[in-house]
Amino acid sequence: SGAVSGLASSVCLQPFDLLKTRVQQWDVIQNGAEKPLKIAVNILRTDGPLGLWRGTTATMLRNVPGVAVYFTGLNYVRTVMATSRYFAATWTQDRSDNKHHSTLPKLTSQGNLLAGATTRTAVGVLLNPFTILKARYESSLYSYNSLSQAFIPLIRAGPSQYLRGALPSALRDAPYAGLFVVVYERIKHDVGFVRPESTAAMSTAHSLSAASAGAVAVLLTHPFDVVKTKMQVRHEARYTGLLQTISTIHRQRGFVGFFDGTVLRMSRKVLSSAIGWAVYEGILIVMQNT
Repeated sequence: SGAVSGLASSVCLQPFDLLKTRVQQWDVIQNGAEKPLKIAVNILRTDGPLGLWRGTTATMLRNVPGVAVYFTGLNYVRTVMATSRYFAATWTQDRSDNKHHSTLPKLTSQGNLLAGATTRTAVGVLLNPFTILKARYESSLYSYNSLSQAFIPLIRAGPSQYLRGALPSALRDAPYAGLFVVVYERIKHDVGFVRPESTAAMSTAHSLSAASAGAVAVLLTHPFDVVKTKMQVRHEARYTGLLQTISTIHRQRGFVGFFDGTVLRMSRKVLSSAIGWAVYEGILIVMQNT
């Protein structure tokens, strides 16, 4: 279920990832900042419509197993935490038929925050080499023509490069995932009392809940996404460390520089959350009812 949702969102929304990476990649002192529309027009002019899907294979290598492992791990962690009286939810249901509501364990807000943050961070660190591969393949700073051409230099760089950008990724993913799960479960719980009568209606509720949660979480965590991209696609000494990269971005672009690509990431996250969670929970509901 998680793999299918990851595949669907990766293929549908790759242009948002591509444009976001290219907006964030620039060293403003040398190259100036490019606008998403200008980048998209240049890609269409040189590579055609399919150019907007450059890096889709790399994205699927990162996101399909990543989403599958994340959903599986999240479900497992929440199941374990639901056995604890400190994290088990005490929400009361005012209806007897809950077959369309959700199949996931119910936790308190603190439990959802902890489960989402720890699971997402663990998966992010595990798959960080593929995150680097994805970012560099999407970036125009690298002229890769195949995945092997992109992957071989990363392997040759040695283990020290495998976790490049992992710290800002964790600082982005932990609060993002934690906040997302908290807001998602809260909205979904409130929407659940509308008493949807079909799986389609419940999938719509799941999509709206996930989209809203994604928007809130993106706004609060985007600066670390910018830092992560800079560290993974640029090799200059000023981008080798977390604090050094933060200082460089602030010096070159000021506070606004930490929000480069926000609209693209929010659009991507809102849509991927809506697609991913609707597909994930929809498949689980169907499997549970068969």
